[in-house]
Amino acid sequence: MEHLHLTIEGMSCEHCIRAVRGRLERTNGVRVEDVQIGSATIDYDPSRTNVDDIEEAIADEGYTAFVAD
Repeated sequence: MEHLHLTIEGMSCEHCIRAVRGRLERTNGVRVEDVQIGSATIDYDPSRTNVDDIEEAIADEGYTAFVAD
């Protein structure tokens, strides 16, 4: 498993947190550690998914995600 911290733009409320958490939990190979307004911390299995797919899953919910520095 790889550890990943994402910055997520466009989140502003509890609904946003639930939407992002739910989408990440449905993403193959992802284990959600924490989701807060503006960020998510996850572990993922690189043999089952990749960062681009994770960012795209979040984009499907209407938010912009990128790997935090």
